[in-house]
Amino acid sequence: MSADLVVSAPDGVGEVTEGTDLAALLVGALSEPLRDGDIVLVTSKVVSKAEGRARHGDRGTALDEELSAPGARVVARRGPTTIARTRHGLTMAAAGIDASNVERGTVLLLPLDPDASAAALRRRLHELTGARVGVVVTDTAGRAWREGQTDIAIGAAGLLVAEDFSGRVDGHGNELAVTAPAVADELAGAAELAQGKLGGRPFALVRGRADLVLPLDDDGPGARALVRPEGGDLFGYGAREAVLRALVGDPADRAPFGAPATVEEARSAVEAVTARACREEDGAVLVGVAPGVVPLLEVLAFALGWEVRLPPEGPDRGPGVGPDIDVEARLHPLTP
Repeated sequence: MSADLVVSAPDGVGEVTEGTDLAALLVGALSEPLRDGDIVLVTSKVVSKAEGRARHGDRGTALDEELSAPGARVVARRGPTTIARTRHGLTMAAAGIDASNVERGTVLLLPLDPDASAAALRRRLHELTGARVGVVVTDTAGRAWREGQTDIAIGAAGLLVAEDFSGRVDGHGNELAVTAPAVADELAGAAELAQGKLGGRPFALVRGRADLVLPLDDDGPGARALVRPEGGDLFGYGAREAVLRALVGDPADRAPFGAPATVEEARSAVEAVTARACREEDGAVLVGVAPGVVPLLEVLAFALGWEVRLPPEGPDRGPGVGPDIDVEARLHPLTP
């Protein structure tokens, strides 16, 4: 790894339309030939244009199309803003649909398979130049805890997209337990600094990290390796949406809530909601509650990845038993 990192973005790139040879366009715009170990970054906008992902209509219509794809869903809505998980597993505003720098009345959808797009561009660049390069397809995304946006890698080929420092030791002798820099995202952010949003420079070239570039016969894990699986994200729904989904209790909505809570977490949550002491038995949490509290427990259990089981006779245990008499509810974790 070099201590110097050079990022450049060529000017003079022409308009991209469906079928444009992006590799030829880039090679023609470069002031010097590509070298082995270079990393090429390209915005998803021009990839989508070249792949015919433009749609006539407004963003709302295009969003409906994207949300109909397997695996796509709404994460949160606030006013006119919709945050969606795309078919690729990316969580982005409006599912990454872009209405800027396109013909009026037209929007751009994300590439169908950004990793495949990166791999195809890598092969074509090798055909034209003989160089062994890495390729990253970038897009702009917000962050849940911070204002502003930055570019991230949504597709990659021929590149290590993350480094693993776990098990290594720092200068003070401390072992690094969980340190995995997402270098593909860092490269995307660096590229955007050179490209600018209004500069008409959709390509960027990074030199100085040839150690990340893989052999020609290895496209690597792709940017999909940086996407958390459904249920692996601690924020699978927005705050309001999580409450609503738990209240509705549709089994199809369980996955984004993640793996079942531990018995300790479940017991603490049940005690906080019911203000009753609980006990544990064979991996279950038991609590005595009035029958009217059972629906609330069922909502809580859904959010925790658990389920409520009642005695065989149910909350109504026969004539003469009032609604204020406790039943013993047993909460059990669902099988992941």
